Amino acid sequence: MFYIATNPFLDAYNDSDLLGKMIFLGLIFLSIISWSVIIYKAWMTKKIKSDSASFRKQILENSIKDVHTWPSFSKKHEQNNAFCHLYEVLKKNTIELLDINKNVPLTTSDIDFLSMQQLLQRQTITKLLEKHLYILSTVVTLAPFLGLLGTVWGILNTFSGMQSQSQNIASNAQILAGLSLALTTTVIGLIDAIPALIGYNVLRNKIFEFDHEMQRFSCEMLSSVELQYKRAEGL
Repeated sequence: MFYIATNPFLDAYNDSDLLGKMIFLGLIFLSIISWSVIIYKAWMTKKIKSDSASFRKQILENSIKDVHTWPSFSKKHEQNNAFCHLYEVLKKNTIELLDINKNVPLTTSDIDFLSMQQLLQRQTITKLLEKHLYILSTVVTLAPFLGLLGTVWGILNTFSGMQSQSQNIASNAQILAGLSLALTTTVIGLIDAIPALIGYNVLRNKIFEFDHEMQRFSCEMLSSVELQYKRAEGL
């Protein structure tokens, strides 16, 4: 209770003027938004990676040959699993090509088409994972500037108190409040920016690694289709 009563951040907020309070609230808002994005995206990325790894193990262990016999999954399962989405898109496109070609083996251009479709789907999933990450990069840039605004405003209040004609208790309190505002907003701005920067870089790295995992899974599935259905050309 004593710590709460003498908390420098709380004291600085209580002693600041209207603009100072608005800067404090802005920094707190940025912190809440930043941590919400970090926690949600970290949970989302971890869940997608875990579900996709389980799906990959399940599919590749079956050693399914004929694409027409590949098992189907529900739309809900596909939406919540990146690998399942890639699998379903490849299955759908391969069957359509085989039907168009009247079950004639696929050509190199057909395989290239399937590969391009897989690339487009991977890019869509990656963009979904990267959605809202711009908020963290915005916090990284905005929070220190907002803290700097509080610093400058606190220093201005300090000089205003020092230039007061009557050196009384009220002016001394104004000087101390200005210094407190300047220091605490600087600290809070950095406290906002540093976790946002770390979270942004960590999440981008995890998404980058998962994109490589999707690429490897796509190559494995495409290789299975190519070995089974590609026409032996030039022979």
